[in-house]
Amino acid sequence: MPFIAPFLSRNKALGYPRFRNYMMMRFSIIMALNMQAAIIAYYVYQLTHDKLALGMIGLWEVIPAVGVSMFSGHFVDLREKRTLLVRCFFAYLLLSAFFVSLTWPGIDGLISTRGIVWLIYAGIFAGGALRAFISPSSFALMGMLVPKDLYPNATTWSSAAWQAGAVLGPLAGGFMIAYAGFRTSLVCSGLIEVVGLLALLRIPKQQILNKTREPIFKSLGEGIRFVFSTQIILAALSLDMFAVLFGGAVALLPVFTDDILKAGEVGYGWLRAAPGIGSIITLLILSFVPLGKKPGVKLLICIAGFGITTILFGLCGHFGTEPVFSYSGFAVSYGFLVAFLMLLAGGMFDAVSVVIRGTILQVYTPDNMRGRVAAVNTMFISSSNELGAMESGITARLMGTVPAVVFGGCMTLLVVAVTWFKAPALHTLSLHGGEDKDTDKKTN
Repeated sequence: MPFIAPFLSRNKALGYPRFRNYMMMRFSIIMALNMQAAIIAYYVYQLTHDKLALGMIGLWEVIPAVGVSMFSGHFVDLREKRTLLVRCFFAYLLLSAFFVSLTWPGIDGLISTRGIVWLIYAGIFAGGALRAFISPSSFALMGMLVPKDLYPNATTWSSAAWQAGAVLGPLAGGFMIAYAGFRTSLVCSGLIEVVGLLALLRIPKQQILNKTREPIFKSLGEGIRFVFSTQIILAALSLDMFAVLFGGAVALLPVFTDDILKAGEVGYGWLRAAPGIGSIITLLILSFVPLGKKPGVKLLICIAGFGITTILFGLCGHFGTEPVFSYSGFAVSYGFLVAFLMLLAGGMFDAVSVVIRGTILQVYTPDNMRGRVAAVNTMFISSSNELGAMESGITARLMGTVPAVVFGGCMTLLVVAVTWFKAPALHTLSLHGGEDKDTDKKTN
């Protein structure tokens, strides 16, 4: 086809088979985990009908994700990344089996509803600890699969794989809940993890770049000092952390779906998938049209757009909840359409942030510190996502669901304004810093 050659010339990272296997691995694990998270969140809400219970899911994941990340980066830098990822995959498969067991027929006769919920929290806690290792390992591995001059393009496609999984996971979860129940849905998420594991095993083991055995706390201190002394990295991480912290409307989707929009399980799946659909649209555009000049300014504009769409999403119920037509077994109202479009637009804005932040980390991080810097990134991002879920649950309990989401969007806009004045390095940001590095040949 005539468009293939120009497409590949603009996306040279795809010419590396190892990187394509990496994308399949990343897509599969993200799809499986997002599918599992959507199923578990809806299951918890069906068991409890408690908004705070949804916020507690975020709390139980963020505690180990942040706490273990303080140490995981040190171990990632000293060990072979592909092997670490394989071990994480096997642990996730065991965790999937644990969640399946909690939905088995008759389990509610052996364990109380409260006990099941607390066991789910325990599984989520274990998953948060695993994330503290899989995120820095994955980040460090990608930097070893393509030359440094291809990092922007590779980050775009890595983000596209992530977002594709983030779209299909919740969407598949919503449909599977509606048509097959919770247990079968969780089994399917485990099978998708197996696909990712097989793709990972096709990537050769990589060399260990940092072989210096130094005291763990000294190693951790160096990683943290590097992040806090590099204004561009610190600004990008802080901006994303606080924006997502206050813009965590997705955590309240079960409430919006059941209590406000009356959209049911299928509607929940579509709303949960909407941000990812928007992200994929943007990432496909970026594969043809690079970010170009002033990416830091574009980052701030997109985070502001994310805040505005969060506010409008929170007000979706005011646009009408009476059905205007039916589709795929659920009634669609104007409020549902507004919610879907705002989540879609928010995903489009967020995709630009993800690409810019990911490229900043790849370009400005020394090779021997990738694990530690990625671990700090995990602490920032994990804390923002999961604490954002907790913040949404608490503020929804105190203020009400709609005021909580609107408040979060307004706070996101405030964060953008503060960052504009406090981080002038973003105004002149370049995504082509660092020296080029010739990695392995495309034939690997």
